[in-house]
This record gives sequence, structure tokens and C-alpha cells, in this order.
Amino acid sequence: MRSDRSASAPMGLKIAAAAGLLFLHVPILLIFLYAFTTEEKSYQFPPPGYTLKWLAVAWDRPDVWAALGLSVRVASIATAVALVLGTLCAAAVSQTRFFGRETISLLVILPIALPGIITGIALRSAFSFAEIPFSFWTIVLGHATFCVVVVYNNAVARFRRVSGSLIEASMDLGADGFQTFRYVILPNIGTALLAGGMLAFALSFDEVIVTTFTAGQQQTLPIWMLEELVRPRQRPVTNVVAMLVVLVTLLPILAAYYLTREGDQVAGAGK
Repeated sequence: MRSDRSASAPMGLKIAAAAGLLFLHVPILLIFLYAFTTEEKSYQFPPPGYTLKWLAVAWDRPDVWAALGLSVRVASIATAVALVLGTLCAAAVSQTRFFGRETISLLVILPIALPGIITGIALRSAFSFAEIPFSFWTIVLGHATFCVVVVYNNAVARFRRVSGSLIEASMDLGADGFQTFRYVILPNIGTALLAGGMLAFALSFDEVIVTTFTAGQQQTLPIWMLEELVRPRQRPVTNVVAMLVVLVTLLPILAAYYLTREGDQVAGAGK
């Protein structure tokens, strides 16, 4: 007898799934299409012709490179901060018991649950109250608030699958705290941290709302794109940059997916 899992899905379900995928991904494909159009002032469909010249134009634009460099620096530092704080929070919540532990866990994940505009207004108010001028570091702090959550969620799930007996055995054999972390804990949670870091980088790289409230006069790449759409000079250049953003954010997300999918085996799990 054939199992339910091997049964073919109904045609209606297949059509609905295909329609959903098209709805989600056709706009992205249009971005790639208009990055090569010969029409520079409108989104004419179908494009009157195709050219590669906009790749060279985007390459020669110094404002694109400045925005790209700022986005990469912000995302890198925000991810580094998130890896440290998120891992420490995950270790505390998953490996110890104390009063208010669940409340602490809720407060850690709250920033990503709140609307971005609320987080942005809160950060802007806090910086203004503390008389902190808007700068590169205010953007980093703003991005770190939600990047920490991404790392925390990945790390805490993996920590809970690491057997406490492994840590106890390491200590019994004379290893200190750092050696236990390096040789026992880190190999078991490494892929989760790498996946969390990649997701955090991708989220920070294309963040708009929080950046709008914390950047001042600086322009990250998503902010640059938004302003170019409002005041377009060369529309295909914006699409070329958008195509770059899609590729830069897609690759870490795919890598994170495969890392977490292959990371189901944890040493000592369930013992």
C-alpha cells in the first residue's frame, strides 16, 4: 500500500503553489530584466533592447561604492557584535536556571518582533536623549538590536541539543572553561553560529527602516537605492545595484539554510 507521503499532491494544490512562487519571485526577475534594458527613464515592458553598459556605469559611480562600503562595514561589525552577545545570551538561557530566565529570553527576541519603525523611533529618541550624534556607530547599534536575535535563536536551539554530560566529562578530565568551550561546545554549535552570522549579515546589509532613524546624513546601499527611486537619474543603475543586493543577501541565506539542515547531528545529543 502506498504511503500518504508518497501520494501525488492534488492538481489544485500544485497550481496554488506555483502561483504563490510566481507572485513572490516574478518581481525579483523583473529587477534583473530591467538591469539590462536600453531604456533609462521608464520601465517599459518588454524592454526595447538589452545592453551591458549599465554594469559599467554602476561600476564607475563613486556614490554606489561609498554606499556599498558603508553597508558592508556596518553589517560586518553588527554581525560580530551579535555573534558575541547572542552566543553569551544563548549559553546563559539554555545552560543555566535562574529566576526570570523566560522573561530574559522574551526581552532578547523582542526587538525583532516589534515593527521596525518602533525600534527606529526608540533608538532615535534614546540617542537624542543621550546627546549621541548620529554616526557610523549609531547605525551599527541599531542593526545589532535585531542581529543579536538572529544569532540567539540559532545558538539557543543548538545549545539545548548539546548534552550536559559532555561538558561535565570535559571538566572531570581537567579541562578549564576555555578549553571546554573550544574543544567541546564550539564544534557542536559552530554551524549554528555560522548560519546565524550569515543571516544577521544579510538582514543588516539590506535594512532600511531602522537605518533611516539612526543614520543621520549617511547613506547605506538600501537608503541610496530608495533615494534614487524617488529622484531617478539612471533607472537601470538602480536595478543593477538591486541585483547586487539580491545576490549578496541570497548567498548567505542559502548557505545558512544548508548549514542548519546538515547540522542536525550533535555529539552527545539525547544522552
